[in-house]
Amino acid sequence: MIVSMKKVSIVILEKERKEALKKLRKIGVLHIEHIEGKSEQLTQYHDAFSSTITALSLLSGIKRQKKFPAYAKLTHEQILEKCIHVVDLAEHKKQLFDEITSDAAELERFIFWGDVDPADFAYFAEKGIRLRMYEISADSYPLIDQTIETLQVNSDKKTVRFLLISSSDRRPEGLPPEAFEVPLPRCSTKVLAADIERDKKQVEKIEQEFSESAVYVPEIEEFKALLDKDIEFENVYSGMGKETDESSVQLAWVSGYVPVDSFEMFTAVARKERWAFASSDPGPDDNVPTKLKNNKLVSLIYPLTDFLGTVPGYNEFDISGWFLLFFTIFFGMIFGDGGYGLLIAVGTIAFIIKNAAERKPVNPGLKLILLLSIATMIWGTITCTWFGLRMDQLPLWLKNISLPPLSNACTSQYDGVHSALSVDQNMQIFCFSLALIQLSIAHLKCIGRDIKTLKFIGDLGSLLMLWGMYYIVLSLVVSGTVFSLDKVIYGIPVGTISFVFIGAGFVMSFVFSNYDGSIGKSILESCKNIISVILGVVNVFSDIVSYIRLWAVGLAGSAISTTVNTMAGPLFGHAALFIAFVLLVVFGHGLNIMLNVLSVIVHGVRLNTLEFSSHLGMAWSGYKYEPFRETVKK
Repeated sequence: MIVSMKKVSIVILEKERKEALKKLRKIGVLHIEHIEGKSEQLTQYHDAFSSTITALSLLSGIKRQKKFPAYAKLTHEQILEKCIHVVDLAEHKKQLFDEITSDAAELERFIFWGDVDPADFAYFAEKGIRLRMYEISADSYPLIDQTIETLQVNSDKKTVRFLLISSSDRRPEGLPPEAFEVPLPRCSTKVLAADIERDKKQVEKIEQEFSESAVYVPEIEEFKALLDKDIEFENVYSGMGKETDESSVQLAWVSGYVPVDSFEMFTAVARKERWAFASSDPGPDDNVPTKLKNNKLVSLIYPLTDFLGTVPGYNEFDISGWFLLFFTIFFGMIFGDGGYGLLIAVGTIAFIIKNAAERKPVNPGLKLILLLSIATMIWGTITCTWFGLRMDQLPLWLKNISLPPLSNACTSQYDGVHSALSVDQNMQIFCFSLALIQLSIAHLKCIGRDIKTLKFIGDLGSLLMLWGMYYIVLSLVVSGTVFSLDKVIYGIPVGTISFVFIGAGFVMSFVFSNYDGSIGKSILESCKNIISVILGVVNVFSDIVSYIRLWAVGLAGSAISTTVNTMAGPLFGHAALFIAFVLLVVFGHGLNIMLNVLSVIVHGVRLNTLEFSSHLGMAWSGYKYEPFRETVKK
């Protein structure tokens, strides 16, 4: 559920604000409204934080040496100095790379000229002999005027390199225009080569220093967390509102939100510290943070929603429980293979045991993965899908425990009773039924929310449209024979019932979906958006049909695993090809698992955050409740 909040404003003496903020942070229940602080101390903290982040990015990827000498613990000042030094080294390393690149490019120009030293050219110039380096195509070299004195240095099939000897710096008129003068290097090529080697050694020295500094990464990470809290504190401290009362007493104030389950503790501390405060329920225009509170089972979905960054608005629904339930089902269907689920479960349990042995708390994400792997195993058992193996390769007991209408081990013959529907059609019906159940839950929640106003009739109309459209989808997509619109129930064609549901639901939704105290205004609002209202009927159809992706994506994954087995099959049983068999199986099924993970993120998450949420009217417009508290010990 979403915990209710109280909006509070605290007024304190300006001279006591630092101590008051420390006590507020110790309580750790007040979510402070957005503040933009400004102070010299805050700027210093930000600079230090920037250096720390950069240093961590440089050092975190460096593997620490197994046998590393013992090191002394650093103070916070020394850690900051270390970070700044690492950043400076990184800048110097970048400069060295630039110099190496530039010098290497310069040296490359003279690769066919041998050793070139500008000092030699200057020496001859002092003697009145001007030497200049030229390159020209081999075909054009004989065209040089005979009056021009040249000295050929070397040549290849395409180019001739020569020295032009003259008494002036002017280009001779008899020199062909395609002759290109080679500029002298900034220094001798020997010096360039020496500079490159020197710079490379300095780079190696810097990298060695990085390797030695990597041992301090844990301390730097702790320091970063401390800096983060210092920045938060200084930002609030320097950004608090200030004013002077009639008695010329300087006051400071801050506003925020406190959960109702922590409000009693907050008020007790405020009275003890003699803070003046006012509290009220948040208004419709307040940007209230969202705090979710659920049992341990429902809380398993939090690692996923935190990863996605999806937070319901304060006035929206908390669908954590429904999200977990349906996402678990979707995950199992998309992965589809009980063998994959078994592998994931074994790997997850191994990590949990490892954490328990090291006395570390179990990561909530591991618990979620274990639940999802169990769901995959259950679905694989139902459909008799294990590592993409053929039915003749699976033991009889696995086939017997599968569910015949959905099992790959069965056709349309179930226990001797002929069925008019195939396994694929039954799978489609299952997907559409999931859509009906999940989307019906969405509309029932809306009805419960709006039951005190006539707006609930509009929600009921949307539910009727959903139910009516469900049978239309079965008839058009699954089977027009089995789900015939002409089928009669109590003397009434099912098609007629479906269209009546859709028509009546449309009218109810059109009249009451925008109800806010006036039916006329609600109808007028629907008329303004008539195109969207009409398309809403089509959207109901498309939303139900979109759940078929669960079967289609699972079928694609099954096809890939079967193809991998088909390719690897001929290699099995041959000792010489066993390694190739293992590599192909591991790579093929590993790739398929990765594709399934992407499919879950794209499709499994989408059905919850888009189709289900749109029928709930949710925009996921909230942001997480993050109280002002001290979580790092100095």
